[in-house]
Amino acid sequence: MEETRRDGLPGVGLLVLWLLFLLLDIAGFIVLLAVVPWLIFLPIIIFIALMVGVFGFFKVSPNEGKVLQLFGAYRGTARIPGLRYTNPFYSKARISLRVRNFETGRVKVNDSRGNPIEIAAVVVWQVVDTAEATFQVDDYENYVHVQSEAAVRNLATGYAYDAHEEEEVSLVTHTAEVSDQLKTEIQERLAQAGVEVQEARVSHLAYAPEIAAAMLRRQQADAVIAARQKIVEGAVGMVENALGMLAEREVIEFDKKSRAALVSNLLVVLTSENAIQPVVNTTSSNH
Repeated sequence: MEETRRDGLPGVGLLVLWLLFLLLDIAGFIVLLAVVPWLIFLPIIIFIALMVGVFGFFKVSPNEGKVLQLFGAYRGTARIPGLRYTNPFYSKARISLRVRNFETGRVKVNDSRGNPIEIAAVVVWQVVDTAEATFQVDDYENYVHVQSEAAVRNLATGYAYDAHEEEEVSLVTHTAEVSDQLKTEIQERLAQAGVEVQEARVSHLAYAPEIAAAMLRRQQADAVIAARQKIVEGAVGMVENALGMLAEREVIEFDKKSRAALVSNLLVVLTSENAIQPVVNTTSSNH
């Protein structure tokens, strides 16, 4: 069921006319009561009709819709703000069109590697079809909350918490891609409820407490290995440059043994964490 517009008539002018007819009816009632009592039923009928007609007035606030029904049948939605008038027998249900947001509860779920993690998300949403929001689901606000939490759970199981390979997409390293995927999945679930998801992003992400300490040590070890690898790569490059410069300037000629010794000493100096104490070899060969 799709929304159809039925904004009714401007209510201010009709309200003035309604008050005017009410005053005239009261005046007529007083006159007839004094002059022609047997016609007193006419102003009474008019008064009843006016009282029934007053139920046709309703107010629409900005960013709000009124869903109109006639004995259970959907007749349309009024969205124009202000005082409006329509069939007095219509029921008028208010539904907010404002942008709303909420944060899902922290759910515990296993990532794609089976590691237990805690995850939560912030969802920004808005009703765009009042008919679907009213008639397609029982409680659209509760529906948004439940389906959003289900989408967060499903998202977490499809990605690893952290990437172990360079091209791997993970929850930690690819937040933009993960947020786009979360928004798409929530929107697919909420489309039938007349809701549009404007933004969805992960607001909380952590390993579960029972494995947090172990995973922290693992992350620290990965960081140390990566740092060591970077240091070694830099040291090898510096040794290559040093040997190239010595050979180019013909400062000294190396045989294989002395070249290997120089490379070993340079690598030890460049990759060591502690300061290196130089040792000067003063022995000389008499051969």
